[in-house]
Amino acid sequence: MPKIDIDALPWREGTGYPAPFAARVGGRARRRLGDAGGLTQFGVNLTRLAPGAMSALRHWHENEDEFVMVLEGELVLVEEGTETVLRPGDAAAFPAGAPNGHHLVNRSDAPALYLEIGTRAEAERAHYPDDDLMAEKTAHGFRFTRRDGTEY
Repeated sequence: MPKIDIDALPWREGTGYPAPFAARVGGRARRRLGDAGGLTQFGVNLTRLAPGAMSALRHWHENEDEFVMVLEGELVLVEEGTETVLRPGDAAAFPAGAPNGHHLVNRSDAPALYLEIGTRAEAERAHYPDDDLMAEKTAHGFRFTRRDGTEY
């Protein structure tokens, strides 16, 4: 099995979110470990959150499982109606189809590092309970719309 040279991978910043939402995930950077290893069935990212940054808008997936594990620092897992502090060694899982909107927030004064692992479903819809936003993935790529289906 080929070893992935993690230090040689670039940190990728930015997001696919449309303009009204993209700035809210500033301070997040990822190294795409799964892509570097040629994985096609699931993704693996080493993700760094700066102080004050969040992993994503609070969301849940219809068809994709997600798993996170904190490696360094402290993060707050924000879910439907609850918050949980996660420290190194703590993990959380989000099964596909469970309408539990979630994201991670770094409320500390130090950067945090975590692994995120998720399914790469051919078709997907993500829901954002705090925002007028839907994401749909088809064979043609991702498309972001308002809940009523109009595009951004």
